[in-house]
Amino acid sequence: MPLRNKGHLLLVTSVFLLGTWLTAQNSTAPQPVAGGNSGQQQSGTAMQAAPAQSQSGGPPSPAASQQPPASQPNPPGDTVQIPQPEGQAPDSQHDDVFVFKKEVDEVTLHATVVDDQNRLITNLVQNDFTVFEDGKPQKITSFHSEDIPVALGIVIDNSGSMREKRAKVNAAAINLVQSSNPQDKVFVVNFNEEYFLDQDYTGSVPKLKDALERIEARGGTALYDAVVASSDHLKKSGELEKKVLLVVTDGEDNASRESLEQALRRLEEKNGPTVYTIGLLGDEHSKRARRALREMAEDTGGVAFFPKDLSEVQAITSQIAHDIRNQYTIQYKPLNPQSAGGYRTVRVAAQAHGYKKLQVRTRSGYYAGKEPAPAGGPSGDK
Repeated sequence: MPLRNKGHLLLVTSVFLLGTWLTAQNSTAPQPVAGGNSGQQQSGTAMQAAPAQSQSGGPPSPAASQQPPASQPNPPGDTVQIPQPEGQAPDSQHDDVFVFKKEVDEVTLHATVVDDQNRLITNLVQNDFTVFEDGKPQKITSFHSEDIPVALGIVIDNSGSMREKRAKVNAAAINLVQSSNPQDKVFVVNFNEEYFLDQDYTGSVPKLKDALERIEARGGTALYDAVVASSDHLKKSGELEKKVLLVVTDGEDNASRESLEQALRRLEEKNGPTVYTIGLLGDEHSKRARRALREMAEDTGGVAFFPKDLSEVQAITSQIAHDIRNQYTIQYKPLNPQSAGGYRTVRVAAQAHGYKKLQVRTRSGYYAGKEPAPAGGPSGDK
């Protein structure tokens, strides 16, 4: 996803920092072992380190592909993730970040439960839930009801028609951040006929405010492109298993290369994000815009909001924050192997003593098997 150009000063600063880092690399890197691949270099901008190749061109050895150099410093601002063997450890909390360890075939659901008065129910236990995949009950392997931090993408329409609305929308977006778990990691995407990652993952409210205030209200509305790119960016959220998108727009998509169906396909990947949408549409817009926002939200377990007045947006983001912080996390291993592929329908039912009728809101299904490549190539750039 492209970053907005911040000018020549940023370029000079980046070159200086890169030179400093390369100097540190050369001074601290271990000496190559005879017969090793001494010509390899690690790219400071790569999203994922490429596997080391043997001199014969064959597959890398476990030592080459899994052991990071012990004394290699990190580039400024980068986070190095050391992968853990799948299913090796139970759920844990590391450096104040909740980490979920799961088998590769496990499906994770984030579920909100309300009663017949639409009140949140937060005191249920694992035995109160039944998970169905393609109509067949599944065995729950893990269950949590804690308020856990999330990776949150704020995706806001920056087209010409949003010019007079952005001040209140920006304030409502900051309200969402301040009402959420303080350990959340948030990024901001502004879009018109293009989309820009104006702030990468951070917990800093001032940085998020600065990104939201980069208003260039002009052009069309490439909503689907922005949603696909933001969904891909959520895959880079590191240890945060729970993922959420907030999408705010005042019009129908008229500039995307992606279609609504392609956007839904990306959102419905296994363990994909929960999407909340706010449509500032008015009566003049067609039903297509409402349908798109409603499907993106409801298919992923979120909610679509269509306020009649801009003043309602602040209360809506408070409601979304409350919703996110009071969800159940349910994991199960499907009876039908993931290798079989295909779309799987999902339904979660809840019954508990003292409640007549409980409604569970979660994703309606997912695509099993291999995930498609990120839009625009491995880096997700447009």
